[in-house]
Amino acid sequence: MTRWSIALILSLLVVMIPLTGQAQTAAPSADAQNGAETQAYPPRLDDLSIGLAEFRLRLLPLTVDELMPLAEAWRDNAKDATQAVVEQLVQIRDEGAEATEEQKQARSALVEQRKAVFDRYSAVVSSLEVKGGDPALVERLRTYKSAITVEEKANLTATEIMNDVLDWIVSPDGGIQVALRIAVIIGAFLGLLIVARIAKVWARRIFGRIPNLSKLLHGFLAMLVYWLTIAIGLMIVLAALGVNITPLFALVGGASFIIAFAMQDTLGNLAAGLMIMINRPFDEGDYVNIGGKGGTVRKVSVVSTTIATPDNQVIIIPNSKVWGDVITNVTASETRRVDMVFGIGYEDSIERAQEVLESVVSEHPMILSDPEPLIRVNELGESSVNFIVRPWVRAQDYWEVYWDLTAKVKEVFDANGLTIPFPQTEMRIKGDAAGNKVLTAPRS
Repeated sequence: MTRWSIALILSLLVVMIPLTGQAQTAAPSADAQNGAETQAYPPRLDDLSIGLAEFRLRLLPLTVDELMPLAEAWRDNAKDATQAVVEQLVQIRDEGAEATEEQKQARSALVEQRKAVFDRYSAVVSSLEVKGGDPALVERLRTYKSAITVEEKANLTATEIMNDVLDWIVSPDGGIQVALRIAVIIGAFLGLLIVARIAKVWARRIFGRIPNLSKLLHGFLAMLVYWLTIAIGLMIVLAALGVNITPLFALVGGASFIIAFAMQDTLGNLAAGLMIMINRPFDEGDYVNIGGKGGTVRKVSVVSTTIATPDNQVIIIPNSKVWGDVITNVTASETRRVDMVFGIGYEDSIERAQEVLESVVSEHPMILSDPEPLIRVNELGESSVNFIVRPWVRAQDYWEVYWDLTAKVKEVFDANGLTIPFPQTEMRIKGDAAGNKVLTAPRS
């Protein structure tokens, strides 16, 4: 072999050795990549070594790509756990009456272990759904779990079902846990009622210090604080118990449209009630004329207004009718004018009647001197000369003055020879050319 041949062979070896080394070192990288694709989630999340609370916490940062293989891994775990339960049940049935208590306890332990698997399986599927996983995959995963539960119950005997129920009742993760949660919810609800009442009292005190705030709006805001305290408190309690309240918000949002459509009139009353509370055309204790009814305002809720008539009838008027009609607040002002009309006969003295009326009005202690009362001849009626008498009084004295003047004027007119005429009809009889009497139409 020549020197050139030897040099050529050595050159080829120098080039091939690095390539061979690269090929040998590249293979582990591919294997490592395949291994990463096989398990794309953190270790230990596919077994029961982590408690359920910690497990749910560790699911928070995982992405959809990490959750998908993890969900499939827990589906396999659920399959294996169910297989173990089935094998133990088959063995117990084969033994029949000779089955030992240890075998039954072993099956109960396997059922409890499977429940722990199902809890983590459900947690992974729920996290996958919330983070935008494939809905079809989420549905398949949930259907698998529910199918196991349904089919297993359908294939159990009455005795086996009863034993499972008894085991569930005494299980710390079953009936005892449910009982504790119910007790916590009831206790929390009672506590929330107490806290809400305290918040309502504090709200009344705070809103009572705000000037120009009506009693109606004051009461509404205090009640709003009461119910908001209960609602927020219940959400906190449910979240602390591990209940996912996100579907609750979705349910409320979806039902809002249906409720709004079905309760159009009620929502109209609600809007009108808020307008009444904000604009304050009247307040509790005011005497008003609304919706064709007159009475004292007892209460105004967000949907209706309750008034009491002078004869103590209680009338409830929808707020939409109140706000959509003319509202007359009789007691809104501190003073009112009493409008009265008194008539005298055409034969009586106008001057004398003027003096008598002025004397009666000036002597009444409840009539105000400012503004000055107005007493004038107002109309020459069909049967009488009519005076208008318009004194000013405090709002609370209106009816007392009205009744007093009515009685006093009658007595004084009688004492001074002034008549209060009643409607009269005048009849005239005329004769015709032959001397016959003809009855003409009466003239009032």
